[in-house]
Amino acid sequence: MTTPSPKIWDWLIDEVRAGAAEEILPRFRRLSSDMIAAKSAPDDLVTEADRQMEERLRVACTRLMPQALFLGEEAVSADRSLLEALPQAELAIVCDPVDGTWNFANGLAVFGVIIAVLRRGEPVFGLLYDPLGDDWVMAERGAGAFFARPGSEPERLSVQPATAEQGVAGFVPLFLFPRQDRPRIAAGMAELGRATSLRCSCHEYRLLAQGRVDFNVSASLQPWDHIAGALAVEEAGGIARLADGSPYRGANVPKGPLIAAASPEVHGEVRDRLGFAQG
Repeated sequence: MTTPSPKIWDWLIDEVRAGAAEEILPRFRRLSSDMIAAKSAPDDLVTEADRQMEERLRVACTRLMPQALFLGEEAVSADRSLLEALPQAELAIVCDPVDGTWNFANGLAVFGVIIAVLRRGEPVFGLLYDPLGDDWVMAERGAGAFFARPGSEPERLSVQPATAEQGVAGFVPLFLFPRQDRPRIAAGMAELGRATSLRCSCHEYRLLAQGRVDFNVSASLQPWDHIAGALAVEEAGGIARLADGSPYRGANVPKGPLIAAASPEVHGEVRDRLGFAQG
């Protein structure tokens, strides 16, 4: 089986745009309480938009690429055993139908759609789509990362490491780390130039690939959150490695933390400041 062509990527982008316009945006700031539910924790939410968007994309991808394994966050949340097929799949599509669901459910305009395509466990395409802006970051293995919007030529992206005077700035989701590790990590965050969290992997990776920030730390490595973003960062000239320096691909769902960074030097500084070198 060959890797899907750029025409397939265009089709996938069109499906995501159409689905977001019909399933996500009409529900934004219009969700009633019976359209929102908690999953693993009170702040781990799923909405009617998540479910409808995932089902729409599943049907569309099955129609165009029937040979591909389709894994959506909500389906896997209901049955974790579905992930077992991902590393061996000849072709797989991994989807987060609404990334940043907590933001979306609470009326905050920081959410997106994430799609990753893998061939034999290796990411070959990633899409980070912003429904409100109707623009996206896309990356193809070996071809670069780009920012795109309707009616304009895609703009090639490049990470921009901070200077020593600026200090490194980026994202650390402190609340996702084990409680006993938080004081150490918080103390390290105070030594960085700026460290915060958007509660949305889609936009955190977009900003890193666009050169707006220097790093993105992830504690929970669900493949739908990170495969596309890590690919975009790498194709923009950055790196995405686990704290021990090993590469991240996502198909085997390794344990974190994962540090995506503008350079190996930034990766090392963040790792050391946050105490991850100690384990």
